[in-house]
Amino acid sequence: MSRMLLSTLVSTLLLSLLAGCSGKPAPAEAEVKTQIDPNLVMLSKELQSSIKIGAVSEMPLVDTLRIPGRIQVDEQFESRAGAPVTGRISSIDVKLGDHVKAGQTLATIKSTELAQYQLSYIKATQQMQLQTKAVERAKQLLEADVISTAELQRRESELSGANAELNAARDQLMVLGMSAGDISKLGLRNSGMSFSQIHSKISGTVIERKARLGQVVAPAEELFVVADLSRVWAVAEIPEQQISHVAKGQTLDIEVPALDDTQIKGTLSFVGDTVNPETRTVTARANISNDQKLLKPDMLISILLSAKPEMVTAIPATAVIRENNADFVFVQTPTPQQYRLMPVVLGRSFQGQVEVKDGLSPGDQVVLDGAFHVNNERKRKEME
Repeated sequence: MSRMLLSTLVSTLLLSLLAGCSGKPAPAEAEVKTQIDPNLVMLSKELQSSIKIGAVSEMPLVDTLRIPGRIQVDEQFESRAGAPVTGRISSIDVKLGDHVKAGQTLATIKSTELAQYQLSYIKATQQMQLQTKAVERAKQLLEADVISTAELQRRESELSGANAELNAARDQLMVLGMSAGDISKLGLRNSGMSFSQIHSKISGTVIERKARLGQVVAPAEELFVVADLSRVWAVAEIPEQQISHVAKGQTLDIEVPALDDTQIKGTLSFVGDTVNPETRTVTARANISNDQKLLKPDMLISILLSAKPEMVTAIPATAVIRENNADFVFVQTPTPQQYRLMPVVLGRSFQGQVEVKDGLSPGDQVVLDGAFHVNNERKRKEME
């Protein structure tokens, strides 16, 4: 009985010892695994020497404002031509898009009204000639002591009045579009010309034509618009919140989507003094050289303006690791050569830098260059 009891006790003791030995390593291994942080990485001295460490800093960010606009004709190089007299259009000499020179005829108008004014001019010319001869005869008679000085003065006064009427008639014809040469011919022929011509006042391109053959027109109507398109305006409506970023004389870039987003230079020549109460915007325009005529009136553009500098927390773009649609950086820990992968919220990019909105503070030590190699080392050790 004693031997059997002793054997049983020994067997029980051995089984308990074996169970205790086999059960202890499992929880220890699990505990080690839970203590490993996948976001921490310890670098070798060789890898540590190949990366660049630096402090997060604040720097001025100059943002770019994109303001929609359009191309317009420079009004200083634009001429609008209409009928100088009431009449009917008898011929049209230009088409839309034609290039014309200053003084070139655009259309011809047949007008009975013009004929009446020409008749008045012819009568004034004839009256002027009669009064001139009357004064010459009066001077001869005065020398012969046939008339008095008062009579000569009366006739000179009548000559002065005839001259004033002639000048008024000439001015009226010039207002109606007749040239000085054509007016002089009226006096020589003593016959009228019932045709008036519309001339271009500048050299440029016909960008509007409202005239039609046989159309009855009046002086108030606008028939042609001629513009010199070698200089144009870029016009935009700037929101009032951004008006502090622009000033007259400022140089800016203008992007033209129709020309493959080509950027051209312009100078801000005008900034409005009032705010549109409906759109809450201020009109601004820039002068642009257009020698090659690539820019067309009403073409859509974007005006790029540099905003005022703003101090922001920023890091180089090389410090950022992009994984799983999120951004991270490696931040140095108090342990030497150890770094932690930290999530960050990024903002605007500028000059190789990127704005950090959240996740870092100025002064934090981060991997500025070589973050890609540090992340590879972290992944390698995580797989071990």
